[in-house]
Amino acid sequence: MDQPYLLLCLTSLFWAGNVVVGRYAAGQIPPMALSFIRWAGAFAIVLPFARTSLVRDWPLIRRHWAMMMLLSLLGVTAFNTLGYWSLQYTQALNALLLQSSSPLYVALFSLLLFGIRLTWAQTLGITISLTGVLIILLRGDPSTLFSIQLNKGDVGYTIALVVFGLYSALAARRPPIEPISFLAFTCGCGALFIVPFLVWEMSSGHFAPVNSVTIPVLLYVAIFPSALAYLFFNRGVELIGANRAAPFFHLMPVFGSVMAIGLLGERFQWFHLAGYALVLAGVIIAARKGSASHA
Repeated sequence: MDQPYLLLCLTSLFWAGNVVVGRYAAGQIPPMALSFIRWAGAFAIVLPFARTSLVRDWPLIRRHWAMMMLLSLLGVTAFNTLGYWSLQYTQALNALLLQSSSPLYVALFSLLLFGIRLTWAQTLGITISLTGVLIILLRGDPSTLFSIQLNKGDVGYTIALVVFGLYSALAARRPPIEPISFLAFTCGCGALFIVPFLVWEMSSGHFAPVNSVTIPVLLYVAIFPSALAYLFFNRGVELIGANRAAPFFHLMPVFGSVMAIGLLGERFQWFHLAGYALVLAGVIIAARKGSASHA
């Protein structure tokens, strides 16, 4: 898989669906159960394909066990569990709006940890793309921004994005193991870290029902935004770096709008076209080869 732009576009598509599904599941599936089933399911899906690579990469994994466990804790346990919890209290619109700030956290941690600065092209691209995201989410009316009220869900989701920014910056420095090995280890290890929170949730009387509504949700989150999206994202970061990959996060609100138009019957309006054009232009400018970061 050596096509980073395609991989990162698919990642954004699957993660946009995860926000929509996570909000849809709110009140039906408890957040800790949803997070645990997502990653335990992803681990079960990936393990048969990763077994040979895991055995071959195990010496490197053991040598870098601290980094591997930290990445599992950040990218799987903390980000996703906090994200699902937050979606119990905020709207998908708010989450998608907040998601557009992700590249800023990636850039911040890349600078603080590794001295990697954004180039002018990346800064310009992120700014243009963010403008497009805001046009879509505010429906072309800036006054909409003042009607969005922050609550604990918004704060929690923002913290989750900061955590993922740290994960993204560190993921570019992960041990040189096979992507499938990395995914299998982080899925399994991250799921184990969720167990104490799951036990606490169940002891409070909250259980995940198994029915015709929850089964498709659980299958989706285990396969698409987990097994496939993380494999694609990690490979994309490996190929072009965290700062050039980060602007693709701006595609999530675009895909979210498309889902709303296609699945919910919303009308295509002028601000969708304007926003899409700006997001696409920003991603192209920030992610092109000539915009590589400098230490």
